[in-house]
Amino acid sequence: MISEAYLEQQKKLHATGNYGVSGNKYAAIVADIANQLQTTDVLDYGCGQRRLESALGWLIRNYDPAIPEFSDKPQYGADVVACTDVLEHIEPDQLDAVLDDLKRLTKQAGIFVIATGPAKKFLDDGRNAHLIQEGAKWWLPKIMERFDLVKFTRLPHELLIIVRPL
Repeated sequence: MISEAYLEQQKKLHATGNYGVSGNKYAAIVADIANQLQTTDVLDYGCGQRRLESALGWLIRNYDPAIPEFSDKPQYGADVVACTDVLEHIEPDQLDAVLDDLKRLTKQAGIFVIATGPAKKFLDDGRNAHLIQEGAKWWLPKIMERFDLVKFTRLPHELLIIVRPL
């Protein structure tokens, strides 16, 4: 789901310490959905620096292929899967595989936040860190092929998409 060359670039960005730090911005949304579902079973898919877990205040499962201690692919699903500020970073030819993996892992609810414009950071090869810069008309059909849409909100520069399994 990630090429070796791109994985190395992601590891370098994460090593700076100021990459993968936005998870806490979405903690209230994740907590609200977890409370509604009466669960604490949360997977942060693309956890970066684990800011979501810190903000939630309880242990969750974390996955990020660029963080060695969290790079093992999740073997089983979670009631709530949060994937925030991640999907726009996926290599375009790997996106279907990643979305299929999210479908496999989402037991009750998925929370996806997707940036729609350029990032402030760049990869070593000069590409913008947001490899996919597309709007709702591009993203929603891909998401809805795999999930039922619960809520869609267009935010400044990003999309908030809440889903449940088909």
